[in-house]
Amino acid sequence: MSTENLAPIIVKKKKIVGGHGHHGGAWKVAYADFVTAMMAFFLLMWLLNATTEKQRKGLADYFSPTIPVNKVSGGGDGQFWGDSVFSEDVLPQSGTGASMERPTSENQARGALGVDTSPQEVIETAPEARIREAENLLEQLQARGGESMAELQRMRHVISRLSEEGLVFEVFETPEIALFWPGTNEPTPDLRTALRYISDSARLVANEISISAHLAARPLVVAVNPVWDISTERAQIARQIVERAGFPTGRIQKVIGFADRKPAVRNPMSIRNNRIMVTFLREGV
Repeated sequence: MSTENLAPIIVKKKKIVGGHGHHGGAWKVAYADFVTAMMAFFLLMWLLNATTEKQRKGLADYFSPTIPVNKVSGGGDGQFWGDSVFSEDVLPQSGTGASMERPTSENQARGALGVDTSPQEVIETAPEARIREAENLLEQLQARGGESMAELQRMRHVISRLSEEGLVFEVFETPEIALFWPGTNEPTPDLRTALRYISDSARLVANEISISAHLAARPLVVAVNPVWDISTERAQIARQIVERAGFPTGRIQKVIGFADRKPAVRNPMSIRNNRIMVTFLREGV
């Protein structure tokens, strides 16, 4: 047989790639991040275990933007902003001041403030205590007010509310009830009656009072806005009505015209903002 008639032999080599191939080593970066995070976590746990409560509070105050200075926990001269063993003869410091002849400036800065900051004083000036004092005053008026308080509670244009300043009686204007005749500062009978009942109730207690007048904003901007003059004059008129009703002049502490600067509702031009406010002031205001 001749070799010329034989078919050529073709060898085909097939390359087999195992696994998922090469990914560029991204898993190494992720693993390194994981190891770094774990190291930071264990470092944090060690710090929590190795530091005292005072040192941890100093660290928290240092990174807190709302507490820039803390007279007790911040500003120490030792490690982690705490006291060092050389700062004072006695390590525990309660914020009452330095005891050495030449103390560190940090411990000196945490000394007494020179004023009485006892817990009792803080409690008495707290907003909750002020509101509670106004509540007691309202209960006293409701128990002793008789006809005056009953009439005030029936009036739709008179409300009472509690504030930090004291007990507030608010006489406001409605579409049916006006406080002053249109275009004038002449009080209507409705305002006179409400102020007379408020004055009768005020005589039952020893609190001083303040009187303020408020106005609605004007729709047009004028060169000379008379709202300040009008509100001041109306506050004075309300004072005169209260005094003529028999309220002692010496117990009127403030008479203020606020113009349109403190609206009672969102719409500054609402007639609800036209009002007279009589506040039974709490003691010390």
